[in-house]
Amino acid sequence: MSAPDPSSDAKIPVTVLTGFLGSGKTTVLNCLLRQPSLAGAAVIVNEFGAVGLDHLLIEASEEQFTLLDNGCICCTVRGDLVATLKELDAKSRAGETPPLSQVIIETTGLADPAPILHTLMAEAELMTRFRIGSVVTTVDAVNGAATLHRHPEAAKQVAVADRLLITKTDLVSNEALGDMLQQLEHLAPAVEQTIARNGEVDLDLLASLPADAADVTRIAGRLEAVAHHDHGCEPDCHHGHDHHQGTHHGIRTFSFVIDKPLEWGAFARWLDYVAALKGEDLLRFKGLVRTTDDPGRPLVLHGVQHVFHPPARLDRWPSADRRTRLVFIVRDIERETIARTLVKFAAIDAASLASPVLAAA
Repeated sequence: MSAPDPSSDAKIPVTVLTGFLGSGKTTVLNCLLRQPSLAGAAVIVNEFGAVGLDHLLIEASEEQFTLLDNGCICCTVRGDLVATLKELDAKSRAGETPPLSQVIIETTGLADPAPILHTLMAEAELMTRFRIGSVVTTVDAVNGAATLHRHPEAAKQVAVADRLLITKTDLVSNEALGDMLQQLEHLAPAVEQTIARNGEVDLDLLASLPADAADVTRIAGRLEAVAHHDHGCEPDCHHGHDHHQGTHHGIRTFSFVIDKPLEWGAFARWLDYVAALKGEDLLRFKGLVRTTDDPGRPLVLHGVQHVFHPPARLDRWPSADRRTRLVFIVRDIERETIARTLVKFAAIDAASLASPVLAAA
């Protein structure tokens, strides 16, 4: 892990719109594309199967639209995604198409979003021009509960989301909707939930979240909220259990809140170690870190599987709380395993990791 390196705020944000089969992604996308402010957005739609239909329903101009239809974007056509993004950028720069303001990728209903994010972060040329804006996951209020129970793909789509968009809410009772929202809260604590009404959604759904210096304050604020999200417990709660460590199809969320500042060199080595050893199952990692060399200016970290964005340093802490917060969304990794590696490789005192965990991703 390299030292903090400020990133340009001119990079093009890429929003990943995902969600299980039939959850309303295309309806949502059409609603968004009708808004004038997205005139400069490019749309990449991935369909899986011999005959594609969804792309015929997208209300986008030919120059806005790209179809990837020879495989699933999270596995067989990741190379096509890289090539498409490079081509979109080249045409925009050459003036062949309008200036590119944003890219929206609609995945197949069975896609795993993590490899897509990995692609965006691992390809050096892409990183100079594009950045991850956010992951928006649609969840069907009618079938969502059963889908999450039966299909690990759906659970993972929810787990890695920055925002959850609940669709078809007009078809269920308030009680059923409440149960669904609680289930999502368990799987993805503190992730924003938005209710879609007849497919109509707010443009703010596409607002960028995590990685670059220009967006770093937003993820810092999000981590701030995460650290205090405790389902009714007081901030100084001393429960002896991690009541936010939800697990679903092996996916679990947990976090650490650490009082003492961390030595960056040791912590960076720990990041490299975890990425190498557990990267495949480290679905997402977010951190707001207080370092010994500059405790007044926290580092914001963001990673997907084996790849981490360069750390970005804030000018100041977003609140009076100056503790380190580390948030994990993982598959089949125990909290205790991460705790042991933090002690061994990041020189973090074991006692501080034994303190109550206040929140999860």
